[in-house]
Amino acid sequence: MFKLLAKLNKWLLPNYTKKGLDLAKATKWQKAIIAWKYYVTTHVLD
Repeated sequence: MFKLLAKLNKWLLPNYTKKGLDLAKATKWQKAIIAWKYYVTTHVLD
């Protein structure tokens, strides 16, 4: 299930690494997206 979520995240959600987003200046919404992508990624790797 997490592999499917990871593929959907990659396709649907923005990639802040390529945009050079500074985490100190990120909005709460952007931080929530980053946290969600981290959560899914860590569960895919387990």
